[in-house]
Parts: sequence; C-alpha cells; structure tokens
Amino acid sequence: MSSFSVSAPTAVLGSAGFEHEQVILCQDRASGLKAVIALHSTALGPALGGTRFRAYGSDEEAIADVLALSRGMSYKNAVAGLDFGGGKAVIIGDPLRVKSEELLLAFGRFVASLGGAYVTGSDLGTTTSDMGVVARVCRWTAGSSREGDGVGETAIHTARGVLNGMKAGAHHRWGTSSLRGRAVGVAGLGKVGRPLVELLVREGATVVVTDVLEEAVARVTRGLREVAVVDDTDTLVRTPGLDVYAPCALGATLNDDVAPVITAEVVCGAANNQLAHPRVERLLADRGVLYLPDYVVNAGGVIQAVGQLRGHSALETSLKVEEIFDTTLAVLTRAASTGVLPGEAADGIAEQRITAAAGRRRSGAKP
Repeated sequence: MSSFSVSAPTAVLGSAGFEHEQVILCQDRASGLKAVIALHSTALGPALGGTRFRAYGSDEEAIADVLALSRGMSYKNAVAGLDFGGGKAVIIGDPLRVKSEELLLAFGRFVASLGGAYVTGSDLGTTTSDMGVVARVCRWTAGSSREGDGVGETAIHTARGVLNGMKAGAHHRWGTSSLRGRAVGVAGLGKVGRPLVELLVREGATVVVTDVLEEAVARVTRGLREVAVVDDTDTLVRTPGLDVYAPCALGATLNDDVAPVITAEVVCGAANNQLAHPRVERLLADRGVLYLPDYVVNAGGVIQAVGQLRGHSALETSLKVEEIFDTTLAVLTRAASTGVLPGEAADGIAEQRITAAAGRRRSGAKP
C-alpha cells in the first residue's frame, strides 16, 4: 500500500484551512486503487459514511468531494441522534471499467488499517455485493451482502426518510402532511430516486421524472402510468405547477442559475450537498422556496446502517426512519422561531451536539 500526492492542497482545503480530523490518500498500484478516506469528526463515535466510486476530473476534485461529503455525514449523524461521527471515502475511477475484486480488497485493507475509526458502506457506484468483498478483509463494514441479495441495502430507507421529510415540509408549507394531488419532480432515478417515485405514487402524488440514462427512466415508468417524463433537469425545474422538487442525483445542482427559475415551492431530495454554495438557500428563500436540508431528510440510509451494526430489528429501524418527519419539523420550527434559514438551523443543532460531545471527551466524562 502507498499514498499519492496532490498539487495545490490549499485550493482543495479552502481558505478556512483544516477542519477534518484525518484525510488519507490511498493507492495500491497492483490493483489500480486510488482512493481518499476523510474523517471529519469522531466526537460522537466512529466516523460512519459510505464509499463513493466515480470518475473525477482530477484528484483535487475527488478530495474536495470527499471533504464535503464527510462533513455532511457528521452533521447528518448528529441531527439524526446517532452515536457516530462523520466520514466518507471516494474511489477514483469509472466503476464500470476499473472495479475489481482485487481493488475492493485493497480498499478494504486501507479501511481496516484505521482500526475502527471509520465504518464504511455502499454509496454511489458501489453495491452491497461490493461491501461484501470489502468485508472479507475489514470488519468495519455496514450494509454488506456477500450474495448480492440486497441484505443491508440502504436505498429504500433513504427513500422513505426523504418521503417523511417531504411530508414534514408539506405540513409546514401547506398545513397538511398529505402529498395526495401534489406534483413532485424527481431528478435522478438511481438507487434512491426509483423507490422514492414508487412511494410517491402510492401516496397519491403526481410525479414528473428525468434521468440521463434512458434505461433508468424506462424501469421507473414501465408499470407506473402516473409518472410523466421530461428530457432533462433544466426542463424539470422549470416545469409549471410543481409543488416539490426532489434532487436525487449528484450534488451542487441547486445553483445561481437554478434558483431564479425553479417553480416548486419546496425542495426535498436525496442527493448530498445539493447547494452549490450556502447563498443559494437565501436565493431560494427570497423567492418563497422552502429548502429542506439534504442531510436532515436523507438520513434513512445511515439509520438503517446503524441498525444493522447495532443489531436492531426491522421494526426498530423503520420507526427510527419515521422520526425524520419530527426531526425535519423541529428544524423548520427552530428556523422560524429564530429567524434563520432551515440550513442554518440544522447546522446549529448538529454543531451543538458535536461540540458538547467533544467537550465531554476532553473532560473524560461519559456520553
């Protein structure tokens, strides 16, 4: 095992400098593995977060992504009331071309070398089967399935959590949590987007979808007549009559260009780091658009992963995912009572819990 280096580290870290506890650059030349593991905080417990596998334009882009994702995991776990910190890993490369058993085993050995400080699982570009391979050499793995039978799959729980968050947003905006008759636009029909559409249809919503992959659209629309299709995300965000917009693909899609044209009154989706920068939430709010912080509503997957690690029953996990409704309402109530945006309110809740835990750890007090 060896590490790789990057140029212009200050450009990657930003002007604020170091915020994370550890950033590990991993390379195994024999398997072709290049990966980055970022531990943002372990104040609440071991850093927990999935492994993303995708092609990046540069190593610096990959590092910037894993830093943002791991920070989001710290806040997600804290707001969800979980006794885990935040971490994330990215494997650099096209998973359709370079993913192999040897590469996954090499990655697992890097995770294992951290001795439990980081617990990983599946994310974009990785599957429960992949985590089953990693688990052969690393016991700090959640959501793994050696047979690829879906055991430990977190996507459906993520979708259910987003649905609960959406209902809370509806209650806050329209006075009822029912989504019946509401028009919801879903961008991205992958692991989470697809089950979210199915759940929305069951709730009586009218759903409009888009995805860059035609086969993903075909899978969703094959048996669901209630679903309409538009060509791209730009068309979707401009679709007249949308009540809710759900970004469920990559992050940073809510930007300066989208904020002035989005037609939905509520934004609630599964994608991580949806805001291209924090100011976008203010641009949305100025137009009357309610943004539900992504890490608050998309916590269902990590709740399921913790349930597996702790040996919780399916019922216990489902009930915890249902609590995302109350958590989202609490964030919105705090925002309204303090005169801040929901994103700032959620950050405040997370930072308060993380800071308190870090203080107890320094003093040697029990959690």
